[in-house]
Amino acid sequence: MLTNLGRLHDRMAAIPADAVIGTMPENVLYLSGLWAMTQWIRRGPQAYAVHPAPGRGTPCVVVGASAADHLTDGSAWVTEAYLHGRFPAERLAGDAEGDAFAALLAQEPFSDPIAALAAALRDRGLARARIAIDEVGLMPGHWQALAALLPEAVLLPAAAVLRDVRAVKTEEEVRRLRMAAQVAERSVTAALAIAREGVTEEELIRAFDARTVAEGGQPVLRCIGFGPRSALPNVVPSRRALRPGEVIRFDAGGRWGHYRADIARCAVLGEPSPRLRQVQRAIRAGLDRAHELARPGMRCAELFADVMETVRREGLPEYRREHVGHGIGLDGYDAPLLGPSSTEVLEAGMVLCVETPFYTLGAFGLQVEDTLVVREGGAESFMTTPADLVSV
Repeated sequence: MLTNLGRLHDRMAAIPADAVIGTMPENVLYLSGLWAMTQWIRRGPQAYAVHPAPGRGTPCVVVGASAADHLTDGSAWVTEAYLHGRFPAERLAGDAEGDAFAALLAQEPFSDPIAALAAALRDRGLARARIAIDEVGLMPGHWQALAALLPEAVLLPAAAVLRDVRAVKTEEEVRRLRMAAQVAERSVTAALAIAREGVTEEELIRAFDARTVAEGGQPVLRCIGFGPRSALPNVVPSRRALRPGEVIRFDAGGRWGHYRADIARCAVLGEPSPRLRQVQRAIRAGLDRAHELARPGMRCAELFADVMETVRREGLPEYRREHVGHGIGLDGYDAPLLGPSSTEVLEAGMVLCVETPFYTLGAFGLQVEDTLVVREGGAESFMTTPADLVSV
């Protein structure tokens, strides 16, 4: 199970709410283990996870019939399902997964997802309850449709609540995030192994992706840029060839076990210039300071200010940033945000990407970004390689 149940139930009691419903793909997966592919790859398909408060009934999921086969592979710990829509399929008995899918399809489906959700809530005696529902994954009109079907229920928005719950990871989540970060590291190393004059950004990204896939991951974040293109924060790899003296900037990571990686490493073809060394030294000092400060009770805004002051003091007085890191999990930007206006406070179990990028448009971009988990005694880094400027 991925869910931090203690934190979830505490937040539900504070609202108070008799049930919480996940509608975003990340929240459905988090609350139930159901990864409904159709919901992840395009907007529109609806899947929900219903989690009643303790003593208010059993969890269940609402899912389209065409995605119900995801309940048969053993990854979801919530398997009671309310199906909507139909999926026509012939049946040849004898295959365990096929038989399980056929059994699900034998249900009389509901006409639409909101009708199925209302039935699930009624069956649990929640038709007059306080229901906290993640509003972000619903399509226009769905909130009003549910309110019309359950006129005596009180519907409350829950996207922010679930984001807060997901900020503190379980040990299984930490394990997956550690693996995701380290797969990304090894993928950077694999890409740099082919770096030479004349190689293209596209060739490096293919080497990066190949290693990610070979380790059971899925490429997601794929920013690799050379020279002046390394200063483009969201650079898309092109056929641009590498030249002597140029920076190679990676801001990259994939998914592993559904959990995200986001790390940054840089290299230079040949020896770094004095300016590159100066920038690298300053931003690395800021990164190291973030590692030192990341402990329970630290205010995110204070961490931001201290890291910024460190980079400026160490050689970049002009340094500016909107944030120096963020949480990571099922989403690439989980809570908290390490920014100047953040009101969040670090807690044990938060997993953070700490970063101090520097961009000079038309010249180069350098970026260092590590992933760590906040422990009671301080930060535990996931990284196995230093955030050095590597010469290739």
